[in-house]
Amino acid sequence: MANCATGVSGLDEILVGGLSKGRLFLLEGSPGTGKTTLATQFLLAGVEAGEKVLYITLSETEEELRDGAASHEWAFGEQFVIFELVPPESLLNEEQQQSLLYSSDLELGETTKRIFEVFERVKPSRVVLDSLSEIRLLAQSSLRYRRQVLALKHYFSRNDATVLMLDDLTADQLDKTVHSVAHAVIRLEELSPTYGAERRRMRVLKYRGRRYRGGYHDFVIDTGGIRVFPRLVSAEHRSAFLRETVPIDNAPLNALLGGGLERGASNLILGPAGTGKSLITLSFIKSAISRGENAAIFVFDEELGLLFERCKKIGIDLEAMTRDGKLVVEQIDAAELTPGEFSERVRRCVETHGARTVVIDSLNGYQAAMPEEQALVLHMHELLQYLNRQGVTTFLTVAQHGLVGDMKAPVDVTYLADTVILLRYFEALGRVRRAISIVKKRTGTHEDTIREFMIGQNGITVGEPLTGFQGVLRGVPSLVSNSPELLHTSKA
Repeated sequence: MANCATGVSGLDEILVGGLSKGRLFLLEGSPGTGKTTLATQFLLAGVEAGEKVLYITLSETEEELRDGAASHEWAFGEQFVIFELVPPESLLNEEQQQSLLYSSDLELGETTKRIFEVFERVKPSRVVLDSLSEIRLLAQSSLRYRRQVLALKHYFSRNDATVLMLDDLTADQLDKTVHSVAHAVIRLEELSPTYGAERRRMRVLKYRGRRYRGGYHDFVIDTGGIRVFPRLVSAEHRSAFLRETVPIDNAPLNALLGGGLERGASNLILGPAGTGKSLITLSFIKSAISRGENAAIFVFDEELGLLFERCKKIGIDLEAMTRDGKLVVEQIDAAELTPGEFSERVRRCVETHGARTVVIDSLNGYQAAMPEEQALVLHMHELLQYLNRQGVTTFLTVAQHGLVGDMKAPVDVTYLADTVILLRYFEALGRVRRAISIVKKRTGTHEDTIREFMIGQNGITVGEPLTGFQGVLRGVPSLVSNSPELLHTSKA
């Protein structure tokens, strides 16, 4: 069966091709979820395909619809017909006052008759009926309402029209009358978090004879209409690539990692605030770009201007890399961005920009965009699996609570990562120092030593294994040798 494109970015992917031609569909959601916007995009897609379309409105005036379209910079041509079932000027016509007041006073038979009349006059390929709540009120009983919807369905089906009926769920939500009649049901929802902008998501409740993409999918309403972000399913994105070990420029750190990192692996950098997690990831970015690869950084926690200045002081010019087109740096506002949109941005950087190294800094900021821990782990699992199957080397940073001693991460994702790099503060000889160790690496051997490292003008300096100390990872080590291998105390 042929399909009608919805005109909504991402929705056709969820519906696996769009809406089947000649069928009746239900789009439901509370007021303000975006039903009118989506329906208008559906009709505009028909106009673009050379079809004639009809918008039948029982709840909004034509002026309101045109004002809404203007806010999205849309223009309705001659092929886009709007029909007000109760035009405002009829309220002033004394001859019609008994039959044409408000939709709640309009006889159901008269309503249906006028719908059929305008359809016969326009002969459209696509129809939007906004909204069913008005017809439900006129029907006054579930049986009469169902029969009326069935009559509309059979009439439109005989005329080979694709129909989208809108329902604002203002009546009893337990009434599933139209669900059984409609060929497919799409529900729009709006969530209000404690802080930040509202979040919108959609779900396909049913679609006869088609294997659609189930579950919730985030969407936003921007100037230009609705954009849907289909839920990422990593199994659908497989690619062939060479799983080689890629060395990095820093020789001691390279040795600590057992010769480098495998392409397509996910790497978690764990440590308290200020230990240098972001700067270590940037050293990996620098190595990737020096090999001629593209990279991307998604920054949740730091202002970009400050990040660029900090990096220049250790010899990493992110601005120059960005100007050269080798690096994409995106500032992410967790209060405004949905997890689905974030996954879409990562995909765009990989598939459009060709990024082979991706940094997410940090998972703490990502968690702020998704307070539900279990959902966060599932989202991160799919995202890491997707990046792995694209041959992308991924770096995640997680700030642990506390500075020394017993520290915990806000969410445990160590089992998802192929490599876990642990950073620690420790005190020695009257100074606060930093230590680095590799506690997990699935893809090969690595050193089991703990090394001190420093951050200076030449980047990261990694010292010899700290064989003279014990308890470094606890933060307060004890000296077990008279010759501890410490880096110079002067700043690099």
